[in-house]
Amino acid sequence: MTLASLSPQAALPSPSTAVWQLGPVPIRAYALCIILGIVLACWVTERRLRQRGVAPGAVLDIAVWAVPTGIIGARIYHVITSPEKYFGAGGDPVKAFAIWEGGLGIWGAVAGGAIGAWIAARQLGIPFGVVADALAPGLPLAQAVGRVGNWFNNELFGARTTLPWGLEIHRMDPDNPGHALRDDAGQPILEPGLYQPTFLYEALWNLGVVALVLVLDRRLKLGRGRAFALYVMGYTVGRFWIELMRTDEANQILGVRLNVWTAALVFLGALIYFVRVRGPREYLIPVGAAATPTPPTTSDLSQVDLSERETGARAAAPEGYRVVSEEQYQAWRDNGVVPPEPATEDDDRPVGAEPLDGAVPGDEPSADEQTADGTPESRDDRADATGARPVDRDS
Repeated sequence: MTLASLSPQAALPSPSTAVWQLGPVPIRAYALCIILGIVLACWVTERRLRQRGVAPGAVLDIAVWAVPTGIIGARIYHVITSPEKYFGAGGDPVKAFAIWEGGLGIWGAVAGGAIGAWIAARQLGIPFGVVADALAPGLPLAQAVGRVGNWFNNELFGARTTLPWGLEIHRMDPDNPGHALRDDAGQPILEPGLYQPTFLYEALWNLGVVALVLVLDRRLKLGRGRAFALYVMGYTVGRFWIELMRTDEANQILGVRLNVWTAALVFLGALIYFVRVRGPREYLIPVGAAATPTPPTTSDLSQVDLSERETGARAAAPEGYRVVSEEQYQAWRDNGVVPPEPATEDDDRPVGAEPLDGAVPGDEPSADEQTADGTPESRDDRADATGARPVDRDS
């Protein structure tokens, strides 16, 4: 990339190129940053899901739904909140699909991704709150990486500044997206002055939110979606003041940028949820074919059954999951002790009452209750020591 600066003061440079050609295929920095962010978020989420009892690889099944719906939601939000770029005078509706040129709204990404994750969670039998809490630190990490793509695109900057970390901005070529305009000498043209690097502020803030969620989640053992609500609150606080610094075009309500209002409303919703929802962190035990605890990764190699590797056998995916307490989960992981099933309707009956299906425990005939030919003797034909007969089942 070529960097140029006409200002003698200290400054942060910006790339003059955001797209490279690999033969006929364009390699876009923005797309690479988005992909890298998704990979990191999946890695973090996978680790946190496994710590809560979810089988390995579940994050891939979730990502198959959450990533496409998140991208679609992000683009829909951007197009809806900036319709004049695509449907106004001089707009091009076809460019509404050109996501590689930038324009993804985080609010739509979270909403769309949540819908996809909810669908996947239902298919896997995982409570949605467990998925959301596992994703809580991974999502702001992905956002921080994605903001680097805005730096390559020379976008999302703030007002003019004289700070030593002021950002140089190239004048980008509208006819050649991803490349800066150049002067007669072939040098990239810079906009006059330096600008607030709001993309950098948001990236650093997001890393702080990652640390906040990890620390408080470890100390408070948040559950039922509260870790995700904490992420939302942390992110929207930063987005509120950073959005006020931006000078790029945006729709406004009462003279305030639309995203400022959105950040405030989303923060209030997350705060209400965080305060009102209570309950311990949820842990899961798989049900079905995979209901055997995975041995610790630090186990001795002599304890590993190599026969499964030789035959290529793989553990089947669980049919679903049971929600248990942390103590029950640890007991299951340590020694395979499966906690008792939750109480059923039969368990709530008074002592001595018959089961709902009519079966009576211990009703099997003993050896001395059989006839000579080995067939059970009817109990109705027998009397006890007092001469009383059993009560008829249908009474």
